[in-house]
Parts: sequence; structure tokens; C-alpha cells
Amino acid sequence: IDGRHPVVEKMLKDEQFVPNNTMLDNNENRTMIITGPNMAGKSTYMRQVALITLLAHIGSFVPATMAKIAITDRIFTRVGASDDVAFGQSTFMVEMMEVSNILKYATNNSLIILDEVGRGTSTFDGLSIAWSVMEYLSKHLKAKTLFATHYHELTELEGSLEGVKNYRISVKEFNNTILFLRKIVRGGTNKSFGIEVASLAGIPNEVITR
Repeated sequence: IDGRHPVVEKMLKDEQFVPNNTMLDNNENRTMIITGPNMAGKSTYMRQVALITLLAHIGSFVPATMAKIAITDRIFTRVGASDDVAFGQSTFMVEMMEVSNILKYATNNSLIILDEVGRGTSTFDGLSIAWSVMEYLSKHLKAKTLFATHYHELTELEGSLEGVKNYRISVKEFNNTILFLRKIVRGGTNKSFGIEVASLAGIPNEVITR
């Protein structure tokens, strides 16, 4: 309840950190598919769940109002973009090797954090990989999983795969821009607000309009 990311919260200067709840179990709430805009806080939310789990296992206090943490054998993460050019491995190859490692070694007592699986290749290849990975996790590993994605098609898996629930990071639209509310709520989204985020980043208006 009211979980927080201890490092991000400490670094914030101009805004207050927004805490969020997390409900994961081995039954109906095993997998969270998380959608929402870039910059909205999906990665921070997932990493704070992993940090809280780790802190609990080393006997630490955790940044939350209340926490009940299951015994977890390992935390697996697939986040960020990196390559290993010196060894001939592209960003996408590194991503796929990390996913492969997770699918081989995770158990039903593991915590898995997956951020944007499949984004390093073509749209349909990436979506197919992400969809199939989700099915494999649900049917074979049955591990507690947080899965952030811009493939909104994956929200269709709630109701067809056991234990999958859709969540989104809420935003507010006004004056052709967006305000990040940083709050995770039930349900999926069909919009990533990519153009709005590009505008916030300072992309020229002519490009944004086009």
C-alpha cells in the first residue's frame, strides 16, 4: 500500500512523489500489463516494486505504508536499451538474450519486470514476440510479472489468460498537451500520447503538426 521509489523520491525537487499500490499474487492477480505514455512513470513504478521486494528480503524497512511480501527466489529484469557492439550484439539481440534468460530460469516464486519487450524490431515482429512471451509466462512459469508495453493489443489478454490484469498510468489532457498524474489505475489504454510527448521535448511545431 502506497509504495514509493526511495531514490526517485529523494531526487525530486519540483514535484511531490505520487505513491501507488500493488496487488500481485499467484492467482487472479499474477500479471500486470501496464500501458500509458512515455515519461508517465511506468518504469519507476515497476522498479519500485522490485526495490521494495529486495529491501524486504534483506530485512530492511520498505518505502510503503504497509507491505506483505511473498518469499521471492529471484528478481529478473528486462529494462532499458543497451548493446554490446564489441561482441557483435545489437540492442535487440541483448534484449532477446535477457528475455531468453528469464524464460529459462524464472520460477513461480520469481518476480519478473519486463519493460517494452519487442520494441527493438519491426512492429509486427515485436508484437508477436511480446504476445508469445506473455502467453509462455502465464501458462508455464506462473511468476509474478509486471509487463509495461506500448503494444495496446496486449490488453486483450485480460480475460483470455489466467491471472492477467490491465493497468494504466493516468494522464489528463488539456490544451493539446498532457499532465502526468503518476497514478496507476485499473484498465488499459489505446493511446500512448507519443506526439504530445514529442512536443513536450521541443520537437519543432512544423514536425509535430505534420
